Amino acid sequence: MNSAVRTRAGVTMAGAALLVGGLTACGGADGGKGADAKAHDPVEAVKASYLKTVAAKFAKAELSTVEKDGKASSQSGTKGWYPSGHDVVLKGGGEPDSRSIMMGDTVYTQLDKPLKGKTWMQMDLSKDGKPGVRLNEDPAEYLAMLLGQQKLTHVGAEKSDGVDAQHYKGSFTNADLLQADESTKAMEEKNRQYLRESVKHITAFEVDLWIGADGYPVRVDSSSTDDKGTSKTTAKFSDFGRAPAVQPPPADQVVTFDAVMKGVDADLEQVDKDLAQADKDLEEADKTLRDAGLPGLRR
Repeated sequence: MNSAVRTRAGVTMAGAALLVGGLTACGGADGGKGADAKAHDPVEAVKASYLKTVAAKFAKAELSTVEKDGKASSQSGTKGWYPSGHDVVLKGGGEPDSRSIMMGDTVYTQLDKPLKGKTWMQMDLSKDGKPGVRLNEDPAEYLAMLLGQQKLTHVGAEKSDGVDAQHYKGSFTNADLLQADESTKAMEEKNRQYLRESVKHITAFEVDLWIGADGYPVRVDSSSTDDKGTSKTTAKFSDFGRAPAVQPPPADQVVTFDAVMKGVDADLEQVDKDLAQADKDLEEADKTLRDAGLPGLRR
């Protein structure tokens, strides 16, 4: 091999080495970006957070809502899921603050004043033996609505109330919500069907989601629209798996809604009887006066 060939070969090998080195460096940079993008891929991030949240079962929650009529309300306490539940203090809506405990389809409302010696009223939300369908605004439910949603985008790393988190954002139609989890299959089928029933009335849903470094959702800002208007909610969550489980109030302090209604009906019936008797007494007094030649009570 002559010197020219050796020189050309050397240049070629050197160029190849530089090219490989350059590609490796670029690949490393792009690979880093690719790894970062994969780590924060919205579909995968939400799925991982959902599965972790489901296992936690309970969390502390603070929610503030601007209702469709413009009135503000809030709730704070513990949220539970599968089955849905809560133990929260409700504020706003023009009503006094009240404590509410929900376990599945059973809701207990703390009374302002004891009723028949009881301090809690129990109500069953199921209808005709079928489970009641409603949104619980718990962290697992918010994540479930976003499972498999390709429209959800990664905004970037941010702090939420001092907590390091990744911010995700998206806008969804009713059709999108009804297709939630079709691609990930992370939910149990009964929960997926329940969610579909719960979101049937929603025509548009916008959300900002922050997932903390520990994998749990720390904040959800959402806007939900149906044929009655739009409501906006800010939900903050913490203490996943550490919040105490929701427990029902003492059984001896509970009166059922049906019993209360029966009591109300009985009271109204007695009022009707008392009014009828008073009317009869008045008629007899009127007749007695007229028989005595005096002006009657009724003219």
